[in-house]
Amino acid sequence: MSGTKTIIDAQNGKTFEVPEEMLQSGSLIIIDSRNGKKYSVPVTNGTIRAMDFRQMKISDDDFGLMTYDPAFLNTASCRSAITFIDGDKGLLRYRGYPIEQLAEKSSFLEVAYLLIYGSLPTKTEFEEWSHNIVHHTMLHENTKKLMEGFNRDAHPMGMFISSVGALSSLYPDAKNIFDKDLRQLQIYRLLGKMPTIAAYCYRHRQGLPYVYPDNTLSYTGNFLSMMFKMTELKYKLNPVLEHALDVLFILHADHEQNCSANVMRSVGSSQADPFVSLAAASAALYGPLHGGANEQVLHMLNDIGSKENVAAYVKRVKEGEVRLMGFGHRVYKNYDPRAKYIKEIADKVFEVTGRSRLIDIALELERIALQEEYFITRKLYPNVDFYSGIIYQAMGFPTDAFTVLFAIARTAGWLAQWQELILDQEQKISRPRQMYVGEGKRDYIEVKKRE
Repeated sequence: MSGTKTIIDAQNGKTFEVPEEMLQSGSLIIIDSRNGKKYSVPVTNGTIRAMDFRQMKISDDDFGLMTYDPAFLNTASCRSAITFIDGDKGLLRYRGYPIEQLAEKSSFLEVAYLLIYGSLPTKTEFEEWSHNIVHHTMLHENTKKLMEGFNRDAHPMGMFISSVGALSSLYPDAKNIFDKDLRQLQIYRLLGKMPTIAAYCYRHRQGLPYVYPDNTLSYTGNFLSMMFKMTELKYKLNPVLEHALDVLFILHADHEQNCSANVMRSVGSSQADPFVSLAAASAALYGPLHGGANEQVLHMLNDIGSKENVAAYVKRVKEGEVRLMGFGHRVYKNYDPRAKYIKEIADKVFEVTGRSRLIDIALELERIALQEEYFITRKLYPNVDFYSGIIYQAMGFPTDAFTVLFAIARTAGWLAQWQELILDQEQKISRPRQMYVGEGKRDYIEVKKRE
């Protein structure tokens, strides 16, 4: 037939004649076996638009096909230029820069600028950026009253989420999300105030007076001062611990469209202000399957107890009795590049704090997991949570504060994701479809007549 090509259905061997114009470069040919209709769907950047399936109907009143993808396992919800991940190769890049280079050479505030604006700052830009963040670290005094309402044993993440959300009522100008200058102001405020809120949460639980920010210190140095300063006039920083925390913040700053980033975008799509959007993202991070994973690693290592018990624990993992925390990742099918770098800085931290008894258990667990076929075939390699919790504990942070530390770092990525969403003309309010599987129409029956 002139102007057509024959297509063979690989499933049943049937042949179809398809017009050549449908076989344009970069398109997917779909044959609907329900009615024999043929469709050409454009392929862009390895994706097809889900809305293109809506044209595939069996009748005029048919809604059209939808895609079904629980937990977004294979659905791209946005175009993003922020973070690149190749899970098979174990690659992580922020705006094109390998995470290893940034962790070794950069600082957290510089990385935050990179994530939010797309390029590394000049010297003048960085000085202005740092100055504005440092001068937005103070909290409104009313925040103290809010903090006093929590019990002493309240979880720090619950206090953190509530306090971040409450900032929305203190800064009503944050609702003007399309005003560039006001949007910039909220970015300064959020990056500046997150460490202060986190420190206040810790001090409240300890029954200690709050320590005000010290603008002469670095971002992480100021946070350590607000956390641990006692009666001394000036907190004495250890440069090794200060640098280690800065590196950990860099490694946790963003990670593409994870659960909390998706929540930040989803809430932000309603044009909610960044404070409540970030509170929602923090709530997503609170879950043990997301930001709480490094806390679960410590619980696991404590349960194992000693290096000699590792083999028995691994046997229980294989038999399905217990879970191996800190291994495997939904994206990475190789060694998490962040875990490699964290492992390197752990030794430097232990030289200052003393060697954690848990590190020997962790190293033995990793050694066995990287050698045994059970773990290799399942691609269960150490992830960022495996060593970070041990380092945080060695530095003096309580276990239940680990997720708060994660939230401070991830604020940079959340703000980058939120601003990209706000400026993306393709984005609309998030509203996923569902596949209804419930009852059909039923008539109401009065309670006395029901059997």
